[in-house]
Amino acid sequence: PNRSGLVNDDLHDDDLGLEFDNLPLLAGANKSGSGIYGAVFNLTTSVIGAGIMALSATMKVLGLILGIVLIILMGILLEVSVELLVRFSVQCKASSYGEVVQAALCRTARVLSEICIIVNNAGVLVVYLIIMGDVMSDSFHHLLLSFSKGKLRRSKNDSGFWVNQTILDLLVVIPIMSNAYVCHFNVQPIYNELEGCSPEMMNRVGRITTVLCVLVYASTAIAGYLLFGKDTESDVLTNFDKDLGIRFSTALNYIVRFGYIFLLVIVFSVIHFSLRQTVDALVFEGSAPLAESRKRCLALTVLLLGLIYLGSTMITNIWTAFKFTGATTAVSLGFTFPSLTALRLSKQKNGLTKGENFLSWLMLILAVIVSIVGVIGNIYSMESQSE
Repeated sequence: PNRSGLVNDDLHDDDLGLEFDNLPLLAGANKSGSGIYGAVFNLTTSVIGAGIMALSATMKVLGLILGIVLIILMGILLEVSVELLVRFSVQCKASSYGEVVQAALCRTARVLSEICIIVNNAGVLVVYLIIMGDVMSDSFHHLLLSFSKGKLRRSKNDSGFWVNQTILDLLVVIPIMSNAYVCHFNVQPIYNELEGCSPEMMNRVGRITTVLCVLVYASTAIAGYLLFGKDTESDVLTNFDKDLGIRFSTALNYIVRFGYIFLLVIVFSVIHFSLRQTVDALVFEGSAPLAESRKRCLALTVLLLGLIYLGSTMITNIWTAFKFTGATTAVSLGFTFPSLTALRLSKQKNGLTKGENFLSWLMLILAVIVSIVGVIGNIYSMESQSE
């Protein structure tokens, strides 16, 4: 007899009452969870993406010192929001971003948060495809866009700030950085896969990730700005499509550009996973988990990839789209929903400390201001360009 107590090993699925569609996608897949470093890698790749391209241009707007300070502050807010999200997800036994939002707020808020995830992730993946296509084809027509009209002008006092820029233009920088740091929709899946998962272990993952991302973002932004100075494009990658005036310039250009493509390929799969899971949860609510349905998983994958590819062929002004998603979906996912969740669920048990309560209100107020100002600023910029 075999381990199941059956004499005949040559059995069919029907004899065991199994369906082919319910088999795992990968036979013999490892059922053990990921370690801390695997979780750090997954969370880091969720954070670092297309948003890194714009950070050198933010230095051009804010100056080096203020730009570095803002990168660090945004990293701190990322860490705080992730820790709050993990704590209250465990408290209400939520396995996804939408579930914890629903437990804290209502069903409508969950649907809204899932729509934000879909719009944000789909938009980011469209941008990824455009960037990869432009780099591979040595054409950057989609990327020669900025905060305003083409390039920013530097003030005569060389202070790192810029003239002819309204306050609305400057505040657009925060939504752009929000895009660079948003990863909250992947926190629960990564936590669920963490071996021996606990809030303390996930907090360690979040802190390591935050330090890595701040270092990568700050070093990239500083290097890009110092290398190109006043000629820094709103997408710094476009600066590597020309002679840098140094030895091995061509080789460096190819290393940077194709290295960035490799990064986007890695991040693409992580973002697409979250997009597919969210669409499945919203459209097929109550159905079996997606991992148990090969047909549904493959159908959703093909459909979403097709729509993303179609979007990448139709959209050209990715910078304006990036600013809008930063001021709406990214800010909502990174700050609004986590702060509201913490403030509401803290009234039940595991109340917030004074510092956490202050940071939660700060994130909420900041998100509201940035959303309003960012949308108004984007509308103002488009009207100015049309004139």
